Amino acid sequence: MSQTMSPHTKGLILTAIGGVTLAFDIPLIKLAGGDVWSILLLRGSSTLVAALIAWLVWRAISRDVPPLIPGKAGLAVVACYGVTSICFMSAVFYTSTANLVFIVAFSTVFSTVLSWVFLREVPRPQTLLAMGVMILAIAIIVQDGLSSGGWFGDLLALGAAISIATAIVISRASGRDMGFTPLIAVIAPILVGGTMVASNGLNVEAPWWIIFDGLVVIPIAFFLLATGPKYISGPEVAMFYLLETVLAPIWVWYIFAEVPSNQSLFGGAILIVTLLIHAVWQLKKSRKRRLAA
Repeated sequence: MSQTMSPHTKGLILTAIGGVTLAFDIPLIKLAGGDVWSILLLRGSSTLVAALIAWLVWRAISRDVPPLIPGKAGLAVVACYGVTSICFMSAVFYTSTANLVFIVAFSTVFSTVLSWVFLREVPRPQTLLAMGVMILAIAIIVQDGLSSGGWFGDLLALGAAISIATAIVISRASGRDMGFTPLIAVIAPILVGGTMVASNGLNVEAPWWIIFDGLVVIPIAFFLLATGPKYISGPEVAMFYLLETVLAPIWVWYIFAEVPSNQSLFGGAILIVTLLIHAVWQLKKSRKRRLAA
């Protein structure tokens, strides 16, 4: 099947699986129960261990293993993902959750603009329309919770959104396989989290959940999402990051009985349906191109 699958179709499937997997991150963090620095340290350390083991095993059985950091572009992507992690986790304490989610969701818009300006990838009208509908859906989801957050926290959230978009565009421009790069980027959060834990002590009630998150969920999610730009455009990759905005509350609802509002359910339904329609349209377009060729 992989031989008959077009690169674009492959990219859509990889990023979709990555986006769905990433949605389990927040529930696992809540199950672990702990302060942000302890979570950051344990999750980052587990992710780094998993990445290095997977890379060494892959290298032992095949010569086609992607590099951990592919050149200067890889270093830039490492820096971007490191900034993203630190900004996102810090923003939790300086602004409202609604503000944070809404601002970070605009990474899709930033990715589109950056791809348009630097890569000359003019987005299709259908992609622009899908993005507009998804932004509206996100606004519906967070409307109840929008409040005036601290300006510093909002700036941190903005930094996270821009750094995610920048990482996607750099990956796309390089054409290199960046699957392992965001996993190596956890070194920066590990150093920051380790410094804080050294002063305040480790505080995690159920560390096995966050270790599982770091060993399994985060490596799979970010490997697939970081591989996506090799096959599909930056805006398309960024759209699949939004799956966490919708699916994570559903898992939290199921596990912790935290019932989402009707607006959240309505906005989430719009977001998922839009993603599905756009993905199906892209798959059909890709299939027509292959048949024509």
